[in-house]
Amino acid sequence: MKNQDIIFGKRPVLEAIRSGKTIEKIFIQKNLSKEVFDEIKKSINNKNVNLSLVPKEKLNRIIRKNHQGVICYISPIDYQPLSEIVHRSYESGKDPIILVLDRITDTRNFGAITRVAEATGVDAIVIPEKESALITSEAVKASAGALNYVSICKEKNLKSVINKLKESGLKVIACTEKSDENIYSVDFNTPVCIILGSEKNGISQNLIEISDVKAKIPMRGKIESLNVSSSSSIILYELIRQRI
Repeated sequence: MKNQDIIFGKRPVLEAIRSGKTIEKIFIQKNLSKEVFDEIKKSINNKNVNLSLVPKEKLNRIIRKNHQGVICYISPIDYQPLSEIVHRSYESGKDPIILVLDRITDTRNFGAITRVAEATGVDAIVIPEKESALITSEAVKASAGALNYVSICKEKNLKSVINKLKESGLKVIACTEKSDENIYSVDFNTPVCIILGSEKNGISQNLIEISDVKAKIPMRGKIESLNVSSSSSIILYELIRQRI
């Protein structure tokens, strides 16, 4: 983590929020005064900001300077409204491609997925407010700069978002090994929302249940799964192959 991604101290963090900077995450020390906590919480009202109470030791590991019990990460990008992106895609005559990342927390994986998404014309990547990779300068580097060109949408509730996408006419495809169907039998010539889950936990069951299609990447060797960024490449380039 580079220091330019971090602001620390009560007053600098409050000023960063009030100035309109895009805040990625805020850590507040447990047992800090209620006054400080309430002031920061009030300042992020109605903003999609992940605020966590953590032990002082965690803050000390992040930065060794006098943080006053408050640290925040500044995002190098601005998040975009998903509904507007879908609307613009339809208006331009294109079938939207939306990629939903469920609990993918590794920055390098996230960067690699974003790079593939940009190369394949994905309209937006949707991430949850919690349990997602921090979007920092490291993530931009891992994406080879693709984060500057792909719209990122941060949402509180992925299930609600996916239901709204279904209402907007998108077919929801969950990429999961818990299926007998493989991705090469799926029709991608339609507006689509593709869900990818973390390598450790996969896609949340509540998201699998509301998906229209569940499809796996066929495996012929002894290992059971691929790195999630590799999986994103396979499924997105199958989409491109069908649409060429």
